Order: sequence, then structure tokens, then C-alpha cells
Amino acid sequence: MQSTLNIVKLEEDTMASITIRNLDDDIKRRLRIRAAEHGRSMEEEACDILWHVVTEPAAPRNLAASIRSRVAPFGGVEIDLPPRDPMRDPPRFAGKLA
Repeated sequence: MQSTLNIVKLEEDTMASITIRNLDDDIKRRLRIRAAEHGRSMEEEACDILWHVVTEPAAPRNLAASIRSRVAPFGGVEIDLPPRDPMRDPPRFAGKLA
């Protein structure tokens, strides 16, 4: 059975309200447990989860830039590349083509 969760948050003279329909019962149960573990209501817990998700900086889209940003604080990384040999000739085909 699907559930509905209504969230109302009051903050500095502003009021926002959201209704989440078709919320899976298991998700609602897990939210209730998580809220209890943090000593707050389901609404407060859902607002906190949403706040953290939307305010997190977006992950870099460029893999090289992401790796560079992780190693830059350590002064970068120097990699010793092995010497390269000339490319060998491809194997010859000894059979007949159909």
C-alpha cells in the first residue's frame, strides 16, 4: 500500500509545504525509524534530508578535474611511466578465407 507524507516547515516568516504521494510504505517506515533515532518528527527528518541533499555541491562533471582536485592538496602525483618498446608486427593469418 502506498502512503502520503505531508511536510510543513516554518522558517523566518516563510512557510513551505510539500505533499509526497505514492510513498512506499517501507520508505515511510524507514523515515519514521530514522527520525526516532535523531529524536525528531518525520517532517523534521524529511526536511533535514532534503536540505542536505539540495545544498550539497554538485559533483564535478569532468573526471580528470575531479581527480586533480583530490590530489592537488597533496602537491599532485608523479607517476613513473615504464619505457615503451616499438609496436610489434601483427600476427599473420595462415588459413584460407571463406
